[in-house]
Amino acid sequence: MLIDVLFVVAGLVMLYFGATFLIKGAVSVALRAGISVLVVGLTVVAYGTSMPEMVVSTMASVKDQGDIAIGNVVGSNIFNIGLILGISALIFPMRVNLNILRFDTPVMLGVALLFWLLFADRYIGRLEALLLLALVVAYTVFNVVKSRKEEKKAMELGLEDSVKPQQLSIPTALGFIALGIGILVGGSYLLVTGATELAKALGASEALIGLTIVAAGTSLPELATSLVAAFRKQSDIAIGNIVGSNIFNILSILGLSGLIHPLESPGITTVDILVMIGFSALLLPLMRTGAKISRWEGGFMLLAYVIYVAYLLQR
Repeated sequence: MLIDVLFVVAGLVMLYFGATFLIKGAVSVALRAGISVLVVGLTVVAYGTSMPEMVVSTMASVKDQGDIAIGNVVGSNIFNIGLILGISALIFPMRVNLNILRFDTPVMLGVALLFWLLFADRYIGRLEALLLLALVVAYTVFNVVKSRKEEKKAMELGLEDSVKPQQLSIPTALGFIALGIGILVGGSYLLVTGATELAKALGASEALIGLTIVAAGTSLPELATSLVAAFRKQSDIAIGNIVGSNIFNILSILGLSGLIHPLESPGITTVDILVMIGFSALLLPLMRTGAKISRWEGGFMLLAYVIYVAYLLQR
């Protein structure tokens, strides 16, 4: 059992650093391409922080471990809103960008509802996976095109943001991306292997491990990114990272995993999916109160997450 624990710990550490390198390189490339900071948060940073989930769920699908593959995504989406946004709002009440409120958050809720519909038979086949992948491509292209138009308009009006994160040179950025992906692959292998064996040793189901340990572990990059953004009062990155990650988790991760190997997951219950949808829906009224997420609202989300985990442990 000790070696399994070491595998999990080593895997989590590698996932964190791998995602950090990947995000650093990807953000520099995106900003040099003229994409706004908000869209960088919704797409590049969100997708980068979701790479651990991507690699872990893909590897689990190849091993025919559907409960881990889907539990990882569902659990991560719940963790992202309940714990990460909850803590971030407790640190600093976050102003909500109107684009996120009017478009991206409803898209996140719609994607969660679509997953519930597709997963009604506890199975994601290749055709369903293709639909999910097509939707993530459409969402990403729409955001990038919209961002480029807004950036061009801002430049014409002299309103462009003069303060942007420091950018790496293209060769250096690509090196960071390659290094990050390599570390992510190795870390995901260790995490999936260790978590699966640990679950067997402790008598826990793969679904429980996927919804908790694996989900929390693969969400470490989102946690680090949003907390740092909250301390720096960068609400667009903190919120955009979470909303974008949740959209990406369902559309891209389950899309790719299901395309490689159809996903069957009897261990993930309707309650788990409804909790994920509930957290997604909860964001809309919370964001509308003063166009920000206040500290008490952050505390409420955190408490709701703790109650859900307590429910899982006694289930």
